[in-house]
Amino acid sequence: MIRDILATETTTAEVWGWIKRKRDFKGTLIWLVRDGSGEMQAVLSSEAIKDKKTYETARKALMESSIKIHGSIKKDERAPGGKELQVEKVEVMHAGEEFPIGKDLSEEFLLDVRHLWLRSTKMQQGMRASALVFEGFHDYCKKTGYVEVQCPMFVSGAVEGGNELFDVEYFGKKVQLTQSSQFYLEVYAHALEKVYTVAPSFRAEPSRTRRHLTEFWHAEWETAFTHLDDLLDWEEKMIKHIAHYVLEHGKEQLAYFGRDTTTLEKVIHSKFKRFTYDEAFTAAQKKFPELKWGDDLQEAHEREITKDYDVPIMVHHYPTILKPFYHRPDPKRPDTVLCCDVLAPEGYGEIIGSGERCWKYEELSTRMKEAKLKEKDYQWYVDLRKYGSVPHTGGGLGLSRLTMWLFKMEHIRDAVGFPRTMNRVTP
Repeated sequence: MIRDILATETTTAEVWGWIKRKRDFKGTLIWLVRDGSGEMQAVLSSEAIKDKKTYETARKALMESSIKIHGSIKKDERAPGGKELQVEKVEVMHAGEEFPIGKDLSEEFLLDVRHLWLRSTKMQQGMRASALVFEGFHDYCKKTGYVEVQCPMFVSGAVEGGNELFDVEYFGKKVQLTQSSQFYLEVYAHALEKVYTVAPSFRAEPSRTRRHLTEFWHAEWETAFTHLDDLLDWEEKMIKHIAHYVLEHGKEQLAYFGRDTTTLEKVIHSKFKRFTYDEAFTAAQKKFPELKWGDDLQEAHEREITKDYDVPIMVHHYPTILKPFYHRPDPKRPDTVLCCDVLAPEGYGEIIGSGERCWKYEELSTRMKEAKLKEKDYQWYVDLRKYGSVPHTGGGLGLSRLTMWLFKMEHIRDAVGFPRTMNRVTP
């Protein structure tokens, strides 16, 4: 791999990859070659490659043709990575056609050719950045004793809201694609205590913002024998752990996207501010006087609330009317629930939604009646409150949103290989 070649003192090397760029001088070709690990310069001389037919085939090879090259390594400070490969043997494995991505770099065109644009430096770095965030989350969960589990994608009941469901025909009846694995994770938590999953979720939200997708990768967790304060502590440590993981392993990607690493250092070493909804509402109302207590906080409100902070803030105790039936009302103030949204700074908005669950049957039953839901439609979920129920908490993290913020990306599309939005389901 190119990364290994650049990092070691090897004197000869073989590279399997693609031609990213090429220059053709009389008797000399200079290629920028890429593989899955990086890029390096390769020099092909007609003198070094004795077979004229082979050299001519290499000379005619177009951008993104796949090649196999072998030769000696020479240090050259002008070359990417400080080294170049002086090619002695070359094989054009596939001479690609004229590559369609040229001067047209418009947003829609690049989405149309996403299957080819993924080869660009921007998308390669975006995918590596995303992988680091996934790895950081897994690493934190494993180190804190959580068991990874898997949950179904076909479901027969809503978690968040019925108007956000995608209906699917399923052997003659209608089911939905899951919005969240929460209910199933609650089941697992009653068996394994600490559980998590990383899986797709589907939300039919008619939103066109830079941070919304209709299909996104959802990191979710549930923890038995915990309350809201335990949850907030866990979430803060989790975000700090992922930020540290990114700083340690993602220097190249952070530099590419222009993220000032001192920002992430602050995240790791600063205590996150915790505000009640009342306090956040008051801060937002100064700029948005039309805002009324009980209104949900939208993107513009979140931006106003977080404008003076460079680390996430944690907003807890939202009005009961704003949150789904499974959130537990605060016994000391029943018009609010024991929940928390974590808001990223710099306008990136909500990255975590979480809370303490209604774990007593009477609480859950009351909340379901208020929401005009029938217990029989959620019978297995209600059963958890009848057989050894315990206080428990959980939440969900949008991994691509977190990636956006940590690396200071312009759009959530930069963190996703094949983004699904209201008007795009291809390629």
